[in-house]
Amino acid sequence: MWWRGDSKEIQKKTKNAVAKTRSKFDLLSTIFTKQDFDDSIWDDLEEVLISADVGLPTTEYILEKVRQNVREKRVESSTAVRELLRNELIEILDIPLGRVPTWDFPEEELPHPFAILVVGVNGAGKTTSIAKLAFAFEERGISCILAAADTFRAAAVEQIKIWGERLGVRVISHESGSDPSSVAFDAIAAAKATDIDAVIVDTAGRLHNQSNLMDELKKIKRVIHRNLPNAPHETLLILDATTGQNGLQQAKIFSDYVDLTGIILAKLDGTARGGIAFAIVSELKIPIYLIGTGESLEDLSPFSPEVFVDAILN
Repeated sequence: MWWRGDSKEIQKKTKNAVAKTRSKFDLLSTIFTKQDFDDSIWDDLEEVLISADVGLPTTEYILEKVRQNVREKRVESSTAVRELLRNELIEILDIPLGRVPTWDFPEEELPHPFAILVVGVNGAGKTTSIAKLAFAFEERGISCILAAADTFRAAAVEQIKIWGERLGVRVISHESGSDPSSVAFDAIAAAKATDIDAVIVDTAGRLHNQSNLMDELKKIKRVIHRNLPNAPHETLLILDATTGQNGLQQAKIFSDYVDLTGIILAKLDGTARGGIAFAIVSELKIPIYLIGTGESLEDLSPFSPEVFVDAILN
């Protein structure tokens, strides 16, 4: 696996990244130090979860499941309630993880090349996340090509070229305003011709309420599929964790247009709204694969439900 043996580093990066979110859960330390509990605990838990941007529907679902377990197991201590809450939070995040990301396939099962289509709105951290992903691949011996298919903005192409030069990774680009699908096509052809392992396709930072741009995104996906069997192997949505519930709405709309396979939750270290992870996974059943834990190229970490929950519960 990609990060095999790095569990301590994952724990460290995750704990640091959720420091602001963890502050929203500080009230739990008071709640769960009581030997016994009464019904006021539910109001306190609701306040904590909503303040961390878990959202009302997901908060209500979590509390109902915990209440049910309390009744069935005849729990009488607040410490036991805390453990039930922890288990429920982990289970929510674990539900959609029925498969590992393509890059974690055993080497003999890894498609060659494999294609990753990356989508998201302007300002979400998409290009930076792509650079971090390419850096991680190259560090682990997975060669890659970047496709600058955001042809609507010349600055976007220039940005990804700068990252490519910094990383020593080839970037396929066309003139500004050209067909994004043709960029994806040429990147796949180049990967095949030069025995490259992975193609990462950047796309325009589409406003999720503009259906014509979403239709263009679907076209890019069709072109990739026609030229590479079973591709794109991953369609990743980059979500800015600082946007909270707005990020959930973005994810809903993108998932209506393209079959998202996973999410990179960017800028997690810069927000107290990390509870949005529970809402996204609970309501959309789309797994979070990776989290942004800082500004440097090394600051991209695999998402572990157990590590994440333990980090916010401290």
